[in-house]
Amino acid sequence: MNTLPSQPSAERGAFSSFEACRNTQQGPVVILASGASAKNFPLSEFAHLPIIAMNGSVAMTAEHGIKPFFYVCTDKSFRLQQPALFATALGDSQRLALWAEQYEGAAVPASTECYTLHKADTPGLLDVLRGHSDSWVCNSSLWSKRARSIAFSKNLGQGFFDARTVAYVALQLAYHLGFEQVLLVGVDLDQTVGRFYESGEGQQSPCGLDQHWESRILPSLTLMAREVINDHFHVYNLSVTSRIPAELIPKVSLDEARRIAGCAIT
Repeated sequence: MNTLPSQPSAERGAFSSFEACRNTQQGPVVILASGASAKNFPLSEFAHLPIIAMNGSVAMTAEHGIKPFFYVCTDKSFRLQQPALFATALGDSQRLALWAEQYEGAAVPASTECYTLHKADTPGLLDVLRGHSDSWVCNSSLWSKRARSIAFSKNLGQGFFDARTVAYVALQLAYHLGFEQVLLVGVDLDQTVGRFYESGEGQQSPCGLDQHWESRILPSLTLMAREVINDHFHVYNLSVTSRIPAELIPKVSLDEARRIAGCAIT
């Protein structure tokens, strides 16, 4: 177990390069979120797939003895709000994607690959006029910088675009890595039903889904559905209660997910 320095840097060998892992994967991947619908998902049946866990969803991977392929956390306060779950994520995950300051003083196994997150620059007017970049797609509004900030990063080495939900970052990561089918589990995006690991007792993390749904989350998912999803990148939603419209991301049954994942169906 190593404790990363308080000011780690790539020069000191503390971090891995996003560029080195770009397009290194293929096939299906599970993105595991913390929505209430994840509670009854048979994760063990999908344990042969890479799993991208986020925030408190490591409670489920730990329960099943699964080591997340990647763990992503963009909430800088999560470490303080849920210290036990954050420690589980650091100890269990094969790869971590966190802000640089989240690594400060963190006990991370020596074998763990550590990647640092940073936000991508909002595309400028000339960028939009040139069309799509190899690294991103964005809202085509020329005059509104806020509208152009609705974007999707295809290369996390150039940063990610923020939609105010970590699930959107995980989707950008899945694309960056080269996965071709994404199974969304627990991506309910419903603030009223809470998280599967919260019982109403003890510390609970704040939630801003309702605040950002119309302004950031839905427009970002709409852009992804229109400009990113294609014959080489499919996204499927296993949450029957998800707020995401089925016309953007199709909802699939558990048996359909098993078929996509190559599970044995009896």
